[in-house]
Amino acid sequence: MYAIIATGGKQYKVSEGDIITIEKLGVEAGENVTFDQVVAISDNGLKVGDAVANATVEASVIREGRGKKVIVYKYKRKTGYHKKQGHRQSFTQVKIEKINA
Repeated sequence: MYAIIATGGKQYKVSEGDIITIEKLGVEAGENVTFDQVVAISDNGLKVGDAVANATVEASVIREGRGKKVIVYKYKRKTGYHKKQGHRQSFTQVKIEKINA
């Protein structure tokens, strides 16, 4: 059994016991989170739309952190213009506990 959930502007295919990295939620480690935006559920057949209107996915937060640094370098030739910036995206790592269909 798996479900497709939407969070942080992205969709994730999850099963019970999966550990996924999603956009930062601002929740402390050890707390529980409920995802109510379930797009589809597969259990001997795919259910979408009104069939999954009341479905939820429960997860527990493992940790929050920041990803690897990405270097952004801007350069324009012949003008002496260059600019170097770094960016680290924040994330939340969660473990899927239960899919309520």
